[in-house]
Amino acid sequence: MESAFPFPEANKPLVIGIAGGSGSGKTTIASAVVADVGVGEVAVLEHDSYYRHFEGLSFEERSRINYDHPGSLETELLVRHLEMLLDGHSVEKPVYDFTT
Repeated sequence: MESAFPFPEANKPLVIGIAGGSGSGKTTIASAVVADVGVGEVAVLEHDSYYRHFEGLSFEERSRINYDHPGSLETELLVRHLEMLLDGHSVEKPVYDFTT
């Protein structure tokens, strides 16, 4: 079966950005891309993995944080990781724990 995603330069990394609000289907679309292209061929970086660490704050302090505000995310680190992947390097994706 031929892939739905034609890659003109097969040996060059390709970035596909999927954006949308909560519950809009981003994960569903990303999963479809992974299924079509192949698990070993795709790196998925979720912006949610790049939340700033607030574990030193009390529950009350954390409850006042607007997690939808762009400043709550380490977007600069995400961009750096994308650049590193495009240059052929591996990255260690942060793990964000929503419970803490």
